[in-house]
Amino acid sequence: MSRYTLAIHGGAGTILKEDMTPELEQAYFDSLQQAMNAGFAVLEQGGSAINAIKATIVILEDNMLFNAGRGSVFTKKGVQEMDAAIMDGRTLDAGSVTGVRNVRNPIELAMEVMTNSNHVFLSGKGAQDFAIKQGIKLEPDEYFFSQFRYDQWKSIRDSDTYSLDHTHQALEEMMRDKKFGTVGAVACDQAGNIAAATSTGGMTNKKYGRIGDSPIIGAGTYANNKTCGISCTGHGELFIRAVAAHDVSCLMEYKGLSLQEAMDIVVHEKLIAIDGEGGMIGVDAQGNAALVFNSQGMYRGYKSSDGANVVAIYK
Repeated sequence: MSRYTLAIHGGAGTILKEDMTPELEQAYFDSLQQAMNAGFAVLEQGGSAINAIKATIVILEDNMLFNAGRGSVFTKKGVQEMDAAIMDGRTLDAGSVTGVRNVRNPIELAMEVMTNSNHVFLSGKGAQDFAIKQGIKLEPDEYFFSQFRYDQWKSIRDSDTYSLDHTHQALEEMMRDKKFGTVGAVACDQAGNIAAATSTGGMTNKKYGRIGDSPIIGAGTYANNKTCGISCTGHGELFIRAVAAHDVSCLMEYKGLSLQEAMDIVVHEKLIAIDGEGGMIGVDAQGNAALVFNSQGMYRGYKSSDGANVVAIYK
């Protein structure tokens, strides 16, 4: 039995201690730990990496603090459009959805795409129709409404500006400048199998049906038992251009680098070279975890069968 490990993130960006109240900081710590505990319990009981990360993401999607599921931001049209992806490193099976509405847990829909659709990537109305066919839980618009997200959108809805999750104008008490509010989880189970998943509500005031890196296999999400499982959070356009998640795997497979070395190169060299801000979490088949970011902070944590339990926010 190999060491088993779970790592999570709740977004990266300009996250500074001086912008955080003690109560909000504690709420983030507690929420990250709760999600991590849910996924790790699956691993402890001999469950698969894929089921562990799904359990983790569901908890994060149900939490208003994070820009995914219930906490998703408003688009230009004043609605929530959500993206999610999941990948099984044992089989290289994957499922993704983009532009879905009223789906309580987009990660569950992505899992259904992977296991029951014969496809990898579904979008918009087609993904919605598939969700209904598969009996995925839907919620009314009111379920996804939060006043601070609404105020944030209202402050920029009449402009061509888009915002990466929390902005200074609308959320001075929460965050400064920018935060990339994706959630993600990666795991290595007792059998040494790897999985990765990512879920997001995208950008505030986004238009033209914009899609970021989160649901794109190889860009924001990737898993392969030979190398690693990766979930990214950041300015999606740059992560797509860098094919960031898959690049970590390639550096490990072709150059023989360790997980930490490969992630450091992608995050601190390749992404920075194209002004790509954000971070990523990763695990390998030996149960090693790495949490790397080039921004001011990243909501993050990992828990391992060797007794490690870390939750952190700032640099």
